[in-house]
Amino acid sequence: MKVHSRIGPGLIESVYEECLCHEFSSAGLRFRRQVESPVMYAEVMLATSLRIDLLVEDQVIVEVKAVEQILKVHEAQLLTYLRITGKRLGLLLNFNTAHFRDGIRRRII
Repeated sequence: MKVHSRIGPGLIESVYEECLCHEFSSAGLRFRRQVESPVMYAEVMLATSLRIDLLVEDQVIVEVKAVEQILKVHEAQLLTYLRITGKRLGLLLNFNTAHFRDGIRRRII
């Protein structure tokens, strides 16, 4: 919420992602940015991997968006990332909202 309150909506996703990294570092949280995760299909490792925006404390997947509205495909993307990585908790954060609380989706599988 601090990032949204300081710079507001209207910027690109990478800016919000970098600001979140700064806040996570300041809070002493461990995180990785643009994490590649392999994908298996029919027992074959694909050459293409997933790219997760942020993985916090090796437990929470954070997907950053700056879109007019969160669509079902965005939520499906997060759920698929959770399923493929074996993680249980994910946050979909859309910074392109007047009130940040309206852009937060939390998913647990």
